[in-house]
Amino acid sequence: MILTVIGLLIGCMICGAGIYYLMKEKNDLESKKIYSITTGVGAVIVLAALIRFFVF
Repeated sequence: MILTVIGLLIGCMICGAGIYYLMKEKNDLESKKIYSITTGVGAVIVLAALIRFFVF
């Protein structure tokens, strides 16, 4: 249970940081690609933690 909550927090932080820097560097195409991937990875971690939280 604690690991699930920690995973959820880490996923939210990664996703939030990706969104923040994506908005900050919106004119640079290479940075936009990198931060989009970062945001996606954070979202996947959040979804996995939520599924684990509600299923187990």
